[in-house]
Amino acid sequence: MTRVRGGTGRTDPPTDETRGHAGAGRSRPSHLRRIRADRVLLAVALPGLAYFLVFHYGALFGNVPAFQDYVPFLGIGGSQWVGLAHFERMFGDPTFWNAVKNTLVIAALQLVFFFPAPLALALLLNSVVGDTIRRFVQSVVYLPHFLSWVIVIALFQQMLGGAGVVNGWLSTLGFSGISIIGNPDAYGPLVVAQLIWKECGWATIIFLAALSQVDEQQYEAAALDGAGWWRRLWHVTLPAIRPVIVLLLVLRLGEFLSIGFEQFFLQRQSVGPETGEVLETLVYFTGFANGDFGYAAAVGLFKGVIGVVLVYTANKVAHRLGEQGVYRA
Repeated sequence: MTRVRGGTGRTDPPTDETRGHAGAGRSRPSHLRRIRADRVLLAVALPGLAYFLVFHYGALFGNVPAFQDYVPFLGIGGSQWVGLAHFERMFGDPTFWNAVKNTLVIAALQLVFFFPAPLALALLLNSVVGDTIRRFVQSVVYLPHFLSWVIVIALFQQMLGGAGVVNGWLSTLGFSGISIIGNPDAYGPLVVAQLIWKECGWATIIFLAALSQVDEQQYEAAALDGAGWWRRLWHVTLPAIRPVIVLLLVLRLGEFLSIGFEQFFLQRQSVGPETGEVLETLVYFTGFANGDFGYAAAVGLFKGVIGVVLVYTANKVAHRLGEQGVYRA
């Protein structure tokens, strides 16, 4: 609302008071009206919300047996409470610490070798000029993701096993065979190589999406300044996708101790529990095979707490580096 000054024909600009009076007559939409207006979007979001409520937040009640002498037939309500007895037993159990050691070694190998592999492959695919060749290579490297671990391990067995293709080829050349499958010393690099072969192509999807958002004019400006391929990569490409790299790294650290189950379950017997036992297989054999559900729940809760601490710490480091991370500071 504006006021006209007498005799001048000029108008005063609206003040906060006049704005308040002008907006007082307008009725703000109620929450019910907003829900009604967005009812289609809310209906689409309900299945996802139900999934997280049931399988993520509802599953938190599965940590209760970690403090009980849990008996499935009695349930959580009827089982006896034992406090921290399972955790005291866990921290004094050599089998648990052996599984922790194996998990940490394999997780470190995955972080060092597997995490950069999709990024390198995405950068390579992004540098391919022909769209036809790029789409063909993408289709080929995506396919192993859809194979089960049973098939993947069987393929590696046929290639690297004692009677596999590699040893057969070496024997025809007069060399002695090499022991890879079933060799405890080669178990860590072997499982990481299997993971890279199976999941590297699929993991490039996020990096390729981030690379598609890089401004082409920055590449052209860098090329005009005399920057070669390596300098354009270092000063244009990587800084542009750094937030995505940091976000994925923080999320990967949150699952640092969750290295998988099926892959290690299928190969545990070939190298023995001393080398092949990880936290996931320890939970399975302790809880489901031996029926010690309380101890297995304690191991799972320990792994979850460590994951939360790693996510929080990595996110704080990301904030110190000027990145957003998983959530803002």
